[in-house]
Amino acid sequence: MRRLLRSPTVTTLAVFLVVFVVQRLVRVVAGGVTMQSLFALTTPVTANPWTILTSVYAHAGLSHLLANAVALAFVGVLLERETTPARFHAFFLTTGALSGLAEVWLAAALGSIVGGVATQVAVLGGSGGIFALAGYLLTSNRLTERVVGSVQVSPRVQLAVFAVFAVVVTLATASPQVALVAHFTGLLLGLLAGRAHLLRPRGSERRPEPV
Repeated sequence: MRRLLRSPTVTTLAVFLVVFVVQRLVRVVAGGVTMQSLFALTTPVTANPWTILTSVYAHAGLSHLLANAVALAFVGVLLERETTPARFHAFFLTTGALSGLAEVWLAAALGSIVGGVATQVAVLGGSGGIFALAGYLLTSNRLTERVVGSVQVSPRVQLAVFAVFAVVVTLATASPQVALVAHFTGLLLGLLAGRAHLLRPRGSERRPEPV
């Protein structure tokens, strides 16, 4: 039981649930417009800067919440064994926020250049952070270390390979109303962070298991 309470995956899932309940309450009491200003990330970001954080834990509906919860439970339990709770939470929140920002900023940039493209989109959900966790797992494990380590390539080539891989995975998992740019950004950040072992505690190859 203590181990579950210390699990950053369980903690994040609990935050998902609490924020979802608050979203429902706000929708009933204050209406959709207020709910969007509190939770959904959109441009201009400076209008509601707190949504950079709240959007990572908020979800558009029950099916969205369940899908992200299942994905987080799968990758989170595997990754949390290799790092500390503080690093896990910081990584998830940072990559999730950056993924959301990439989505809304790119839409705003394209919309101002290309006619017919919406200049403003709203982002909700932790999938950017979840894709980052998955990407980290893919490039930080021992098998990947052996394969990549045996091939001498420059950092630029590695970046290009990771970017292409992220594009392929993003398109393969695409569906209507999905933030593709956020997924791509999260996965790419995770792949790069995994190669750098960003979440590995200093001075140790692996975090000791609690007794």
